[in-house]
Amino acid sequence: MSMAVRAINTCSISRSSSSSTTLRCRLYHFSQNHCHHHQNPNKNLGFRFRFPVFRSRELLISHGVYRSCSVHSLMDSVLEELAEIRARKRIRAATKVGIASGELLIDKIGKQRVLRKGLLLEFRKDSERLLLAVAQKPDGKKNWMVTDQNGVTSSIKPQQVTYIIPGVENFNYEEISRFIQKAESNLDPTLLEYAWMELLEKQKSVTAEEMAEIIYGGEEPLDSYSAHVLLSKDEIYFSMVEVKGSRSVYGPRSSEQVEELLRRKEVKEAAEKELQEFAQLLKSAKAMPSSAKPHKESWTLEEKNRQKIEALEAYAIDACKNDDQKKIAGTILKAMGLPKLSSSALKLLISIGYFPVHIDLDLLKLNVRTKYSDDIISSAEDLLSNSADPDETDRIDLTHLKVYAIDVDEADELDDALSARRLQDGRIQVWIHVADATRFVQPGSKVDREALRRATSIFLPTATIPMFPEKLAMEGMSLKQGKRCNAVTVSVILRHDGSIAEFNIENSVIKPTYMLTYESATELLHLNLEEESELKLLSEVASLRLQWRREQGAIDTCSIEPRIKVVNPDDPEPIINLYVENQADPAMRLVSEIMIMCGEAVATFGSLNNIPLPYRGQPQSNIDTSAFDHLPEGPVRSAALIKCMRAAEMEFRKPARHGILGVPGYVQFTSPIRRYMDLLAHYQIKAFLREDPLPFSAGQLEGMASLINMHIKVARRLQNSSLRYWLVEYMRRQPKQKKFRALILKFIKDRIAGLLLVEVGMQASAVVSIGKQIGDEIEVRVEEAHPRLVYVFPTAHSKWLLRNLNCSLQHWQH
Repeated sequence: MSMAVRAINTCSISRSSSSSTTLRCRLYHFSQNHCHHHQNPNKNLGFRFRFPVFRSRELLISHGVYRSCSVHSLMDSVLEELAEIRARKRIRAATKVGIASGELLIDKIGKQRVLRKGLLLEFRKDSERLLLAVAQKPDGKKNWMVTDQNGVTSSIKPQQVTYIIPGVENFNYEEISRFIQKAESNLDPTLLEYAWMELLEKQKSVTAEEMAEIIYGGEEPLDSYSAHVLLSKDEIYFSMVEVKGSRSVYGPRSSEQVEELLRRKEVKEAAEKELQEFAQLLKSAKAMPSSAKPHKESWTLEEKNRQKIEALEAYAIDACKNDDQKKIAGTILKAMGLPKLSSSALKLLISIGYFPVHIDLDLLKLNVRTKYSDDIISSAEDLLSNSADPDETDRIDLTHLKVYAIDVDEADELDDALSARRLQDGRIQVWIHVADATRFVQPGSKVDREALRRATSIFLPTATIPMFPEKLAMEGMSLKQGKRCNAVTVSVILRHDGSIAEFNIENSVIKPTYMLTYESATELLHLNLEEESELKLLSEVASLRLQWRREQGAIDTCSIEPRIKVVNPDDPEPIINLYVENQADPAMRLVSEIMIMCGEAVATFGSLNNIPLPYRGQPQSNIDTSAFDHLPEGPVRSAALIKCMRAAEMEFRKPARHGILGVPGYVQFTSPIRRYMDLLAHYQIKAFLREDPLPFSAGQLEGMASLINMHIKVARRLQNSSLRYWLVEYMRRQPKQKKFRALILKFIKDRIAGLLLVEVGMQASAVVSIGKQIGDEIEVRVEEAHPRLVYVFPTAHSKWLLRNLNCSLQHWQH
């Protein structure tokens, strides 16, 4: 039996502007599936190429051996044969449709087919699906009921019909699937290349039926439908030029267009191949045990992988730089069978080991710099080894004083310490020794500019991000036990009522005696040891100062604050150390009161000497504190008072009263290693002590403060979000039935109350039973805790509240 052959050599010919001709020959294998007329061997079966025998330089294909032939001889022979075939086919096509041989079938496209029962048609089900169906009966004036390939009967509009298969009458919908299977075996897109070549040369357009005649040698229903599918899906050789009813007319694209589309197709295929290879890498990494997963750096060694992993990272933190990054991440997630969500990208990056399980997303989202450049580190090291002390001759020696440095146990930067003695007249003198950071840095220097850009040290449960390079901050600037340290000392003599009688500010040298934690300092105070009488004096000063401030209208806002230190944060189950700090504890009260006193003394010093400084004030709120006397003193009353307070304000020319603290003026001065605003105050005071011109005017300070406050807000947001995450993670690990003591701070709505979990120091919400009041203590247990779903409610003091969906608490019914 003779077999229909589409093309032994499909010749793609393109002509450039120089009229040079290029011949591309492709070989195809065909089976009897392509022989639609095998029952009649004498009927046209497609294209049969009769190649003349080439006696020289002929093309032989035998046993896998290819030999060259004369390209021009072969091409001429092929074209001659094709011309004869085309002529014969046009005559047959014209005879079939009853038109002259010179008339195109396309001229008849205006005669629309009318839907009737039994017709086989293609229609658009939705934006993504095309289905075949058999028309059943009219549905109203215009619509038709059809039964599709899935056996589903539905009503469709005429405009949904995309093609009516010609030559089909009374088709059975049960045969649609078989019809589709046969058509799929016919769908060889390479056949369009030959047709495009001829139609481009003649500048002709075709319908699907004409295309079927060209590439299949007939207009049988299967041929016509196959041609329609090829044309409608083709993105290279043909484009739709006209639509009339259910028929479409396609025209050949130009050679330039085809070459460009082929180039794009190759690029797309290469990209898809690259994507699949990357997806396989991801799948392999996911399947590996934690200890064997690739290092993070390995994903960025190759440019093609680096671009993709960075796109996924940006997508995970909602920080895509452009639409291309979003598209890349989306295609990767789709290839991995994941929804296009930031949470999907996050989980994927964690599963391959690129992110640790407890990755701090806000640290990435806020683009906080965690490291210093080599240039800054080098400059800091030069300062440590080469900088001279500009105040060396003016420093007073206070190394004879007993000096207490009190801070949290894991403090990396120690920038203040305290001394005290009782004078002969019974008054107490206090020294506040502050680390002299300006001993190493000067305004405008490289290291100073970097500190200004950072504005503050950031303290996270997992790490500390210092304002200055670590070596400079820890080894040069920080106070060290038993070592001679440069400091700026503020000395204050108190009256018996707690007010400041005298004060002075000097450059000094000290030798810290004790480095105490708040816990150990509180323990020493309770022991009341005679040999630690200086510590007892400091506690007495704190009591005097608190009483005096209250008489000046100060509002006590001491509360319970949580602090967390995470060991090995990159581990899937790191150790979480929780500390709950009561700000009313003796040691914490001691430090806070004396720091406030120091701030008052510096503000007064600046006012008397007309020094522009970052004065911090807070308008006295019209708060009648007696209205809160019914609330328990401590966290409950503090939470109620805080809601009534006004925000702090900055002045730079003269002090402004700080109503909440109850002092006439206030300057933060005690943390120049950690806070750039404190460092600005040091620059100004130190220049005044040296009788040098002040480095900054009030206007310059105001401008710098605006930038500093912007960075401080980012740092606080990061610190709060990180603390929230680890608190909720801590709660997630607690036994399900564990009960916690909680204080009712307020009622949010109906019986939904804002609570303070006393043992944890965190706030949350829960529904409480009727009869409970603000200040009451209840027991609760955690129903759910989801660290990644924490929601923030900001308040005046950057407190926060966890919503029910994040850390749900259930009131324990007794």
